[in-house]
Amino acid sequence: MLQKYLAEFIGTFWLVLGGCGSAVLSAKFPEVGIGLAGVALAFGLTVLTGAYALGPISGGHFNPAVTVGLWAGGRFPARQIAPYIVVQVAGGIVAAAVLYAIASGKPGFDATAGFAANGYGEHSPGNYSLGSALITEVVMTFMFVLVILGATHTRAPVGFAGLAIGLALTLVHLISIPVTNTSVNPARSTGPALFAGVWALSQLWLFWLAPLLGGILAGVLYRGVLEREVPEPDVAGRPEGGWRPAHH
Repeated sequence: MLQKYLAEFIGTFWLVLGGCGSAVLSAKFPEVGIGLAGVALAFGLTVLTGAYALGPISGGHFNPAVTVGLWAGGRFPARQIAPYIVVQVAGGIVAAAVLYAIASGKPGFDATAGFAANGYGEHSPGNYSLGSALITEVVMTFMFVLVILGATHTRAPVGFAGLAIGLALTLVHLISIPVTNTSVNPARSTGPALFAGVWALSQLWLFWLAPLLGGILAGVLYRGVLEREVPEPDVAGRPEGGWRPAHH
């Protein structure tokens, strides 16, 4: 189990350092900055590379919402939820500390100005409300975990899960960075919030509640509905020939 925990720690560390690091260090240079699309791609690349490098060891969750979603989907044992979440959050915090050590070397750096922390209201990049943030985080996490469950199914094409998951996280960020700075991951939110200050910590509850809820909903739906066997229709659209898997 030590290998699994270490893999989850490193994977979450890489996700937060790569994703949040791109936002803090690289996004705001008008002439050469990577911008919103670049930050979104950076988050996707961290998960893609981490999934292929560390997924064979720990499953490559790197996210408490994914861990809980996989449990709800019948893919992960309940007894391992707490240890996985602990090491994921630890990885996120250490990554944020490393990023702070790098970013604070620039004159005028102020972590309280953002530090890639998630927020709503006046702390939303687009000044979106609490309600908008809640809906966004639940729906984006729901879709992200749904992609993970489908891409890692035994009937899915072998070897492509990491690519699908990385691209899904990129898309999630392209949609939702203006609303919340995109969490869909409580560990990713917790690390930067510790350095961004009181405002980020006071809003952190949303970025635990919404992703966990979205992950659980995805797991329940996938296990209870999408994974169930369905009849394959004939050319007229009527069930024929008995019951077959939903994915063929």
